[in-house]
Amino acid sequence: MPQGFKRAERVAEALHQELGRMLLRELKDPRIGRVTITRVRVTDDLKHARAFVAAAGDAQAVARALEGLRSAAGFLRGELARRLHLRYAPEVLFEPDDSLDEMQRLAHLFKTLGDQAEDEA
Repeated sequence: MPQGFKRAERVAEALHQELGRMLLRELKDPRIGRVTITRVRVTDDLKHARAFVAAAGDAQAVARALEGLRSAAGFLRGELARRLHLRYAPEVLFEPDDSLDEMQRLAHLFKTLGDQAEDEA
């Protein structure tokens, strides 16, 4: 068997692309608003997928978007199975993506440490 991506990684990438298309063109739930699927992780057995979501707005907007996505999860799963020709589409769990917040926090921390080092020099 040739080396390369595992099947779960290929399915994750396909899910990422297709979910993005569906959110852009097909879901009309006003709770969802402007959201972006930042990444998708699929278990090796392809039964579960975690889709990380970034949404514009405050914490309430993110919560509403996640609520809308969770209510559409069954529809999305069926469409994913059909469009990607999967016998069984993974159960998709939507989670907030806080990696941007974490990067900003770390950048602030590094800047603070750099400022302290300059003051001591």
